Amino acid sequence: MQQETKSSLKEFVTIIVLSLVIVLPIRAFIAQPFVVSGQSMDNSFHDSNYLIVDELSYHFKKPQRGDIIVFKAPPKALALQNENASSTTFYIKRIIGLPGETVQIDGDQVKIFNASSTNGFILNEPYAVASSTDNSPFENIHEKITLDAGEYFVMGDNRHDSSDSRLWGILPAANIKGDVLFRLFPFTQISLFPAEYHYSN
Repeated sequence: MQQETKSSLKEFVTIIVLSLVIVLPIRAFIAQPFVVSGQSMDNSFHDSNYLIVDELSYHFKKPQRGDIIVFKAPPKALALQNENASSTTFYIKRIIGLPGETVQIDGDQVKIFNASSTNGFILNEPYAVASSTDNSPFENIHEKITLDAGEYFVMGDNRHDSSDSRLWGILPAANIKGDVLFRLFPFTQISLFPAEYHYSN
């Protein structure tokens, strides 16, 4: 009986150790959980959505327009939220502008200038919503930003309720944690690459 107990205990410890050996590297280098906080990505993602972030793919490919990414908020973004510049806070937004492009914002309209479209094209954004339309300060934003190598322009899908590149500027590639791979909660919305939208341009 004592021998069986020792054997069972050994098996249990072995399972735990093997689980840690498998799970911890996955958590550290491949995928991480992320819980949405706030309304900046409505209606694509809502507060308390539970997501899995793919941290591996961007080692083999570059982020694309329409990807939904999780990233470390840059110092200017933290300052707008009265957070310490050394804080580690993660945001979720959609990639709008790519390295080498110029992004022009005129209220709710986004125009992209790049090598293949020197005259620019207005971005079609079926995912974008505006939660409020009465005297939104975002409607009065008019800016034009040119991105250097390794710089991205990101925006929340809820255009009138999102702290993003319109307010705090470019996002360095080094800050990107990964893109959203799965939505696991709510269970009625479980999906792979949820809410991604890719363009032909």
